Amino acid sequence: MAPTDIRAATEHGPTDKMPDSSSRNSGEGAKQLFRSLLGPRALAAGRRIQRRIRALFRPSDLGNLSLLYGSDKWMSHWYAQHYERHFWPLRRRRIKLLEIGVGGHDDPLAGGASLRMWRRYFPRGQIYGIDVYDKRVHDGSRIRTFQGDQGDEAFLRKVIAKIGTPDVIIDDGSHFNDHVIESFHTLFPLLATNGIYVVEDTQTSYWPHYGGSSTDLVGAPTSICFLKGLVDGINHEEFVRPGYRPSYFDEHIVSIHFHHNIVFIHKGANKEGSIVKKNLPIPGVT
Repeated sequence: MAPTDIRAATEHGPTDKMPDSSSRNSGEGAKQLFRSLLGPRALAAGRRIQRRIRALFRPSDLGNLSLLYGSDKWMSHWYAQHYERHFWPLRRRRIKLLEIGVGGHDDPLAGGASLRMWRRYFPRGQIYGIDVYDKRVHDGSRIRTFQGDQGDEAFLRKVIAKIGTPDVIIDDGSHFNDHVIESFHTLFPLLATNGIYVVEDTQTSYWPHYGGSSTDLVGAPTSICFLKGLVDGINHEEFVRPGYRPSYFDEHIVSIHFHHNIVFIHKGANKEGSIVKKNLPIPGVT
């Protein structure tokens, strides 16, 4: 069964019977009275409760699971639809998922919503989280957290040594561009073959406070510029550059998917060979 359109699943479908004009008018009047009595805050809270109740009856949709557990990967961001498209083939596998960023800032009791959501979505998966603050209160069945800085290479390597090779890595950490790039350099080589690496909230590539730039879109030291720079390497076997030595990323990135504020990098053996070079020799290239 293929994943459903999550955005459509959160909307109301058509009614079975169209009401007449009098019932519509009375219904609208009741709604206006109800709104005036409750106020905007109570109405907003009611809508949140309504969405969570609806999610209980559609738990297989990642968007609804996000609402159910209070994760910001749906509604706050529209990430769930992309996650489901990329993660669906892994759903029933015994995967190891590592997410950088547990949430809740310095409040030890806050956060953990995404970890619980992933535990539900991957019923056979082991879920791990990293945060600069102590989040062990969220540890439990198939969830374990580690305290440390994502910019600390030694710490990241210790975590991988403890949990084993991860199949999925999600960077939802500090969102500072240097942290994102440093973490990728350390963790992507430690990701399982055929694994998926995800970078969230790439909008900080354009925000100066996070080391981003909205003017230099090519050479700035941002996560988006860095990831864009990896795209040509996917086709490195087509380069007309005698003596070129492919990098680790050239040989192990098979696809990169850019969506609004989120990027998915798929790992694999990028060694298909060049059909053109084999069958249509290029003059001057041996």
